[in-house]
Amino acid sequence: MRNLPPPRRLRAEVAQEAPAPPAAANTHIHLPPNFSAFSGIAQAVEMAHGAGLDLLGAGNYYDFTIYGEFAGECACRGLFPLYGLEIMAQLEAQAEAGVTVNDPANPGRTYLCGKGITRFVEPPAEARAIMRKVRENDSRRMAEMIRRTEGIFAGHGVETGLTAETLAASVAENAGCPAEAVTLQERHAAMAFQEALFARVPVEKRRGRLEEIFRGPVEVSVTQPVAVQNEIRRRLMKAGMPAFVEEEFVTFEDAVRLILDLGGIPCYPTLADGAGDFCPFEEPVESLVENITGMGLVFAEFIPVRNDVQVLSSCVTAMREAGVVVTAGTEHNTLELLPLGLTARGGEAVPGRVREIFIEGACVAAAHQYLSACGECGYVDSEGNLNPAWSEGEKRISDFARLGAAVIRAIGGLAKKG
Repeated sequence: MRNLPPPRRLRAEVAQEAPAPPAAANTHIHLPPNFSAFSGIAQAVEMAHGAGLDLLGAGNYYDFTIYGEFAGECACRGLFPLYGLEIMAQLEAQAEAGVTVNDPANPGRTYLCGKGITRFVEPPAEARAIMRKVRENDSRRMAEMIRRTEGIFAGHGVETGLTAETLAASVAENAGCPAEAVTLQERHAAMAFQEALFARVPVEKRRGRLEEIFRGPVEVSVTQPVAVQNEIRRRLMKAGMPAFVEEEFVTFEDAVRLILDLGGIPCYPTLADGAGDFCPFEEPVESLVENITGMGLVFAEFIPVRNDVQVLSSCVTAMREAGVVVTAGTEHNTLELLPLGLTARGGEAVPGRVREIFIEGACVAAAHQYLSACGECGYVDSEGNLNPAWSEGEKRISDFARLGAAVIRAIGGLAKKG
């Protein structure tokens, strides 16, 4: 960012001539040491470059140590690195009313993303305190869940020796990062127990052993690692199961405060029909827009590969018409190494207008990150209010998108010079 022209100069250039928008962008993936489809950062960036992306956004949980390497890899390939995060919070009113938000299994549980964060190397004191609280709560839960799962496996003759400490060390080694940078997730634990089972129990005895562990029939293939991992999570780690440990969430207000203190834009990850039926919080789309804008959110995001193309089109266009900026990514938070280009469910093409909206949103996020990194107010200020120094309504969005397109193009130009 420091090598780009200063904001005043770039804004003047954009006012004279509108830059062409980027060809493609993906604003949300998870990188190791988060549970991820990628073996490493270099693989993700190389795939993005091969797919013709101009911007790639990372949205990791609770630690940003690897963003330096991410920035370096993107610089080598001429990609704009969009820095972000994902956090889970609780909407108490919805939890008490039994209303699901964007997690169909847990009323009140809410995923929230931050786009264009810039103050993650030395976060402000309040942001550090919130992240510490989140990580402590999460670490306690995962340590106890792993302890319970290990007890169940050992009780049926599969002693793995797994602990939260040994698993974090293994994940860190594979990701090439310090153990302190690791946020353990259920998928990490499930994969570790599946691997231990496969190593210790021959295939002909595996189904019987799993039926003992699960105390019931096993209907998935016991030779398929991912299928067994999913069963371990479903049969042992989910609510009501023997290794389940209740989660402790920060409040929605704290999650928003964290994102703003890190210099980012709070962004609502929209599930829509991504898990089948809509969550009540999100249906109809007019209510969803009213709900999120009522909470002060002006950004939303989709993972289009999970959505039916008709649903995607109707939801995205309705949100954009209501003045919500919309971005999109692929997440890549499972072992399935999907393409990084955006498609709807079943590989269907994203409709042209929806694609334009997604690219526009990526550009607005890039402009925000650039301005914030330069010490200026971006799309929102430190309280989440729209930047009052810019035009209103549609012109505000289009002006930010033009600036973002110029910034993305300039990053690509630096790579060519380098």
